[in-house]
Amino acid sequence: MSDRSLRTFLDDDGMSTVEYAVGTIAAAAFAAVLYAVVSGDGIVSALTGLVQRALSVTF
Repeated sequence: MSDRSLRTFLDDDGMSTVEYAVGTIAAAAFAAVLYAVVSGDGIVSALTGLVQRALSVTF
């Protein structure tokens, strides 16, 4: 491999537009899954029960 092709191969100035698009789609998909999990009835009732137990503790 010549010096020029090696420099071109190793030169990474930043992400390309495609990489930004894939990263944005992945982040949006993760956010949608996280929202679906957190807004489910089981999670809401579990968190509510946890908070109620924490507030009802006597010292």
